[in-house]
Amino acid sequence: MTGAGDDEAERPRVPVLLDAYDTLLLDLDGVVYLGRNAVSGAPEALTAARDRGVRLAFVTNNASRTPGAIAQHLRHLGVPAGQEDVVTSAQAAARLVAERVPWGSAVLVVGGMGLRMAVRAHGLRPVTTAGDAPAAVVQGMWEGVSYGLLSEGALAVRQGAWFVAANGDTTMPTGRGQLPGNGSMARVIATATGVEPVVAGKPEPPLHRESMIRTESRRPLVVGDRLDTDIEGANRAGVDSLLVLTGVAGPLDLLIAGPCHRPTHICADLSGLHTPTARVRRSRTGWECRGWNAMWEEDGRLRLSGPADGEDPVDGLRAACAAAWEMAGDGRVDEDAVKPVLSALGT
Repeated sequence: MTGAGDDEAERPRVPVLLDAYDTLLLDLDGVVYLGRNAVSGAPEALTAARDRGVRLAFVTNNASRTPGAIAQHLRHLGVPAGQEDVVTSAQAAARLVAERVPWGSAVLVVGGMGLRMAVRAHGLRPVTTAGDAPAAVVQGMWEGVSYGLLSEGALAVRQGAWFVAANGDTTMPTGRGQLPGNGSMARVIATATGVEPVVAGKPEPPLHRESMIRTESRRPLVVGDRLDTDIEGANRAGVDSLLVLTGVAGPLDLLIAGPCHRPTHICADLSGLHTPTARVRRSRTGWECRGWNAMWEEDGRLRLSGPADGEDPVDGLRAACAAAWEMAGDGRVDEDAVKPVLSALGT
């Protein structure tokens, strides 16, 4: 006699999006957490991914906090993470420098403890004055940066030190709003010296390269909420990407995205990792995804029609993006042309 449990055991498992990848390269703010709080469902989705044998790497442009501090925050939120699972732009910047200058070289660090520790981990000697004849200057965001330290960095660059910025983010989100980021602070040295820094963080390739080196991944999936850093970085690295709608980018941003900002996958949140991969196909009239249909009208506007209420609107967004991106080619569609889609999606 065969019981119900035996029937369930024999039933083939439906493939899900996560099955195609061995490692998730996850952005943090807007993907895993929002400020001090976890994104709803994120800890559970990531725990389930790790239980399936998928490696988790938390990849951040933040160069000020140490991997240990970031991992502690993640564990507090219920996210499985160890110090070894965190990859920062400080680590990517330190590797760039270490590959260029001799072991034991002095490196002037215009940044905080996270950046100093990353430099030291590569056998380099962090210093704070140009008088130590540093081989490189590496700059990362730090609330304690002073005019004096910026001046030492400028002097060292003028003396021939190689200039590296951990990331080029012009702003950083805080509870008070957008504040100047490391990209803005790096302009001080760049303007004073006329030397542009080499940037390690997203969307430049070094940070994702660092992530893949550390995880030894062969089939990574970059997961993010920003088109101009996470998704562009994945495209430049030649790997697949997933855009989740829990952070910065919204439906309109996706619809008008240029080629370098178009993700491989779109999901509402991280729970989408455990659902079957959405299939978007070309139809006679337009693009279809699970009952949603996107087609261009004669008036030059993109229209979206969907199934009965209760169906996933993200499927409609997927179909609409396929139609918009096909029409745009290597460019971008006009914002007004896709606004009917937003109404159909209820956004």
